[in-house]
Amino acid sequence: MGLCLLVSAAAFAQQPRIAFIPKNLGNPFFDAVYKGIQEAAAELGYATVYIGPPAADPASQIPFIQQQVTQQVTAIIISANDANTVAPALRQAMQRGVIVIAVDADAAVDARQAYIQPVDFNTIGAEQVRLMAQLINYEGEIAILSATTTAPNQNFWIEGMRQELTKPEYSRMQLVRIAYGDDEPQKSYRETEALLAAYPNLRGIISPTTVGVAAAAQALETSGAADRVQLTGLGLPNQMRSYVKNGTVTAFQLWDPAEMGYAAVHLVDAIRKGFEPAPGKTYTAGKLGERTFLENNVVIAGPLTTFTAENIDNYDF
Repeated sequence: MGLCLLVSAAAFAQQPRIAFIPKNLGNPFFDAVYKGIQEAAAELGYATVYIGPPAADPASQIPFIQQQVTQQVTAIIISANDANTVAPALRQAMQRGVIVIAVDADAAVDARQAYIQPVDFNTIGAEQVRLMAQLINYEGEIAILSATTTAPNQNFWIEGMRQELTKPEYSRMQLVRIAYGDDEPQKSYRETEALLAAYPNLRGIISPTTVGVAAAAQALETSGAADRVQLTGLGLPNQMRSYVKNGTVTAFQLWDPAEMGYAAVHLVDAIRKGFEPAPGKTYTAGKLGERTFLENNVVIAGPLTTFTAENIDNYDF
């Protein structure tokens, strides 16, 4: 197995160690999560390792989980490609005394101690539809460009979009297709091209994935379709800045991913010192302050932000 990793401290034996396993490497979103992990780890005295698969396949994270358990890692922070596929390996890790915290995309409830959710997922799908409706004046055909078919967060948000679209105010909007770019830039670009070709009257694309929305923006810019097709989704400000400034994209949304990593490390530290997560209980997540556990030990890291030409330069991630 060829491993790609970034280590923040050479002498693991002297420090407790936290491994971050993202869906895939080379994704700026997870790079931002890792920055938050590094910040909190520096505050609390942990070494960190950033390790994972090159592609977001359902089973691709399992060898990395197993490797870190063998190396006696203190904790694993993971964004699951598939909640159930990684569950057996994570349960084995917990049985070996490894603390397991899911971030961004949850694992099975019994395969982690807690889940750091970026925002209230119940609102994301609806907020994305509301933003798109404003951009196209509540009228026209729209499509969704998602990541993988099995990504739990993507599927939850898409269901939220479907439910929001049933409301009377969206009666003139029609969801014509859901496409999947597998969180790969080239495939997401091609899927966007295919949407433009298949639906000449398309008015908008919602892409709730940082890789997908950037690739779709590039496709709209290259094809010259941005004057007729509005694009929104969940994107990184640094990736989307040029598209916002040149008018390809009017508005998109996201949260600060570093906050998830930061909150997760503080939770690891609390658990290591004897804290037991449970619904209704709280813990202190460093500079983020108090965080409360919801049902199934879910913690919400922060709010959703809408980025436009007016505010995008206030953010750097």
